[in-house]
Amino acid sequence: MFQKIGPILIIIAACFWGSMGIFVRNLSSFGFSAIQIVSIRITLAALFFALILLVKDRSGFKILPRDIPLFLGLGFGSILFFTVCYFTAITIMPLSTAAILLYTSPIWIVLMSAIFFREKMNCKKLLALALAFTGCVLVSGISGEGITLKGLLIGLGSGIGYGLYSILGTVALRRYSPYTVTTYTFLLAAIGSWFICNPADMLTKFSAASNSTNLILFCFLTALITAVIPFLFYTLGLRTVEASKAGILATLEPMVATIVGITCFSEALTLLSGTGIALILAAAVVLNWKQK
Repeated sequence: MFQKIGPILIIIAACFWGSMGIFVRNLSSFGFSAIQIVSIRITLAALFFALILLVKDRSGFKILPRDIPLFLGLGFGSILFFTVCYFTAITIMPLSTAAILLYTSPIWIVLMSAIFFREKMNCKKLLALALAFTGCVLVSGISGEGITLKGLLIGLGSGIGYGLYSILGTVALRRYSPYTVTTYTFLLAAIGSWFICNPADMLTKFSAASNSTNLILFCFLTALITAVIPFLFYTLGLRTVEASKAGILATLEPMVATIVGITCFSEALTLLSGTGIALILAAAVVLNWKQK
């Protein structure tokens, strides 16, 4: 059964990630910086995941010492690294360019999967990869303005870090449950985020809010919708879906983000973004096309 619903779980995760703009824009209105929003999201998600693991299987908190580097790689090398790189990139280059560099992740996943897991680079996968990346470029907008070598490296770093979750997550799932994997990944990422988010300033902004209770509840909702549900679904999907295929399916996220922008923020749908959406959907169809 999981073999069939695996791709569906990945797609659902991408849809939840695509709604992130709604929450980020609302939290930004309270004066939180991008890094602070990342820290809030990751920290509260870690609490959610720890609670889920406590209810599901308390023995899941036990991990082997030899696997600590694996979880450090997931927490610091993937989740924290890619978010810091991405939010840094959007401050030094156009948002569209940063988004395109982030969504080079399926390329890195396909390459790393071929090297580490010896996944086959068949024509269907390569076609879907080309369609998905072209679609992301069109949806994000073709700019290329303001790119420096530093910005290019940081932007590519976000894509590599994003893709690394699929690779390291696949390895971790061979030894641990999805609940253990997500819990330790986010706990370590949360710890790291508190060293770079200026906690004192962040707490001051919470206390200065006119209705701090509602703000805190909204932060919990942000973590649940943009991190807990999508990362749990994505990790569950990785149990049966190849890492390279999962990475391509996740490119539905910018398509959903574009639709959210149109419906919630009255952003215009251009011919290029419409074409990009069609190409991303085509990539998902190609990946899941079963030959008789």
